[in-house]
Amino acid sequence: MKQKHLFNITLLAIVALLFHSCDDSLKNLGFTIQPESDRITVGTDSLFLKAKTVSVESLLPDGMYAKTKRPILGEYKDPLFGTIRSDFVGEFYYPEGKNFPEDVTLDSVKVAVFYNSWQGDSIAPIGLSVYEINKNLPVGNHSSKFDPTEYVDMNAPIGRSSFTAANIEVPQSERNDREYYHRAFVDLPMSLGEKIYNLSKDENMNTDSFKKHFKGLYLTTDFGASTILTVDHTYLYIHFKYLDKKGSSTKQDTIRTGTTIFNTTPEVIQINQVQNKNDKLLEENAEYAYIKSPAGVYTEFEFPFTEKADKLNNQALNLAKFTVSALPDKDANMKFKLRPSPYLLLVNKEELKEFFEERKVPDNITSFYAQLDETTYTYNFGNLSTMVNHYKKENDGKVKDLTYVLVPIDLEVSNINNQQQITAVYNQMKPTATTIFKSPDKMKMELVFSKL
Repeated sequence: MKQKHLFNITLLAIVALLFHSCDDSLKNLGFTIQPESDRITVGTDSLFLKAKTVSVESLLPDGMYAKTKRPILGEYKDPLFGTIRSDFVGEFYYPEGKNFPEDVTLDSVKVAVFYNSWQGDSIAPIGLSVYEINKNLPVGNHSSKFDPTEYVDMNAPIGRSSFTAANIEVPQSERNDREYYHRAFVDLPMSLGEKIYNLSKDENMNTDSFKKHFKGLYLTTDFGASTILTVDHTYLYIHFKYLDKKGSSTKQDTIRTGTTIFNTTPEVIQINQVQNKNDKLLEENAEYAYIKSPAGVYTEFEFPFTEKADKLNNQALNLAKFTVSALPDKDANMKFKLRPSPYLLLVNKEELKEFFEERKVPDNITSFYAQLDETTYTYNFGNLSTMVNHYKKENDGKVKDLTYVLVPIDLEVSNINNQQQITAVYNQMKPTATTIFKSPDKMKMELVFSKL
């Protein structure tokens, strides 16, 4: 039995040795066949980036491109991220056709903003003032530094009201309706309704001719510094009554009521003015960099590629992984704090202005975007080797240092050929605040090279 057991052990040892020899032969088979000069050498390295907080005003002295379908309204103060204040002007689209019945009697004129999103204190009072614009708005001006007060008489508001973001002034039974939309109304002079009604009698009236006579409204807040709204719709209502001759089921004359509605649309001008105070964010900070929307601050990154020039100029770069780590919400314990931006754009500092004005979208060559991963609180921009190789090619085959900025954005996505594609990128107008870690382990880009 002992001899048989010893024989089995010896046999197993011989088989294992043969298997190991065959395995070594298989592993080295490619290198045995491949000529020495054609072998691929793979190497890795790390590049440490530099980040700092910069004001949007310093990057864009004429203001940020602020074209949006959803303006913001109000004022918000944050203990760290400072103050955001915003108001807006808007023209109104004139729906062609018959907008009023014959011989109406006007009942009231109102402007309303509708919203279901806000930041700050939902029950703090807000004062809303409305002014009529007295000269035509500039075509093509969508700057966040636009000054509406040059287009209105600030001593002559045409309407005022107060409300709360949560509409606690509205009966609870009404707010409990599943389709309830938060809103704020302001009563306007009957004279404005009469002017619009008289204009409607012109059968050739259209939006362009309408704007010559009624140039639009300026909406701003005059008290309350705790809440800022994201406005979904702005409507102008003209309520009236009229005689419907023999309009009843018994052929009797009947008094009826009706409403004509004008609204702001993409076809007409709407400009958001944004003011910021960012003093604390711009102080020297070794731990964090900041991003604040709208028109607040961005994080600027320095990619010092020339530090790795020997490798980058003489080897092929296959991978340059770039991930940004943000401070999680749970670690930023403030009562009405702003949320991080859901999307960030990484764009060359020199191309920042034209990217938005020329309606570009990320091309994954010189511009990239990432969505916030709320599990890891990171923005993963993926592989930036295409960026490095692009600028290397432009620079006679030599790498150069690059300066990029992280910009909070909003996306428009469409289904094209059964695939989701980004069709538009906007500067983020909704107030957001993102804190970026600057520690060396978070500012490290992993590089992978290959060389023939």
